[in-house]
Amino acid sequence: MRFLTRPRVILILLLTVAIFASPVLAQDNSDAYKSERQKAVELFNQQKFLEALPLFEDIVKQNPGDSETLLGLAACLVNHSATVQDTDAAAKERMRARDLLLKAQHLGNNSNLLQNLLQLLQASSTEQIKYSDNPEADQAFRLAEAAFAKRDFAEAIKNYSKALELDPGNYSAALFIGDSYFAEKDFAQAGEWYGRAIQINPNKETAYRYYADMLTKNGEMDKARTKAIQAVVAEPYDPITWRGLQQWATSNKLQINRVSIKVPNSVTQKDDKNITISIDSSQKNAAGTAWMIYSITQAAWHGEEFKKLFPEEKLYRHSLPEETQALTMAAESLTAKDKKKSPKLPEDPDLALLLRIYQAGMIEPYVLLSAPDAGIMNDYDAYREKNRAKLEEYLSAFVVPPAPTAK
Repeated sequence: MRFLTRPRVILILLLTVAIFASPVLAQDNSDAYKSERQKAVELFNQQKFLEALPLFEDIVKQNPGDSETLLGLAACLVNHSATVQDTDAAAKERMRARDLLLKAQHLGNNSNLLQNLLQLLQASSTEQIKYSDNPEADQAFRLAEAAFAKRDFAEAIKNYSKALELDPGNYSAALFIGDSYFAEKDFAQAGEWYGRAIQINPNKETAYRYYADMLTKNGEMDKARTKAIQAVVAEPYDPITWRGLQQWATSNKLQINRVSIKVPNSVTQKDDKNITISIDSSQKNAAGTAWMIYSITQAAWHGEEFKKLFPEEKLYRHSLPEETQALTMAAESLTAKDKKKSPKLPEDPDLALLLRIYQAGMIEPYVLLSAPDAGIMNDYDAYREKNRAKLEEYLSAFVVPPAPTAK
């Protein structure tokens, strides 16, 4: 059994582009079918998921090939599962929702809502959800979840608050109090409680992302941008945070910048004495020298450098210190001998980008956020502990375009 923040449908939906955008592709194109589908969509867009559920059940039976109504039914089932007291029955309902999402995806639906729900359900749909180790807090949380699903937000807040009182470190209780105030359109209280959740665990992304959604909905785009960036910094290797960031960008008709330095050479290692550098012969002059320095630095890490810095690790892995040093050495080979003069940007676009990142002092954030691999990811938590502001600064300067100026 694991602790789980359930896939709260309401917050994911608020800023998602309408999922029922395509024309009705019904096997039964009757007026009755169209009317029922339209009514289901209206209830769904009003977050009246329990009322929409039986309508979606009926229209999916009539037309099982409509990916949008499959998604709508799955989302309603997730919401309904919170009202089911039998934990095995609730798990089966989430499993059914997951299967519907997979079918919708197979039919070509790849919306943010589908991806977010599917990611959360893939891990949790077959498990009983446990909200707290404290049995009384866990029960209060279950009552709150059922009340929220029924849109009784005052009752939900009362029970989430009781759960938090019994279990003061319960992140989800604080988060969902904020969520309930958001549903009531009490945005000031919602923001305060999202902030409380962040204080409980600043390295969990959900409260930042929910806060960003709320601010975006209210047109506070610059503040929303900050929260969406902070969500990525909290958990950059969870794709849901990047989808949230892209959602902010889409709401502002912007695109997130893909920052990538393509390295032409490679280093492979057979054993401690057999390390091979593969050279791209098309790289000439300063570019060739820079990439050769990069590769020689990496080769040294494959040899003794890694063992020196990580004596407790028996096997070599690619690490943040290695990649940072290799990129730094390559960049420094491009700088002018006269330090008073700014170096001329190289013609090679990858080296030009490297030099910009180096001059901004952002090589480590670049490596961790734009060029990580499984080895480098191991170094993230320790770096974030001391450099959260710098990670946010990198995303703001290189990855996320500025918020549009308010008119």
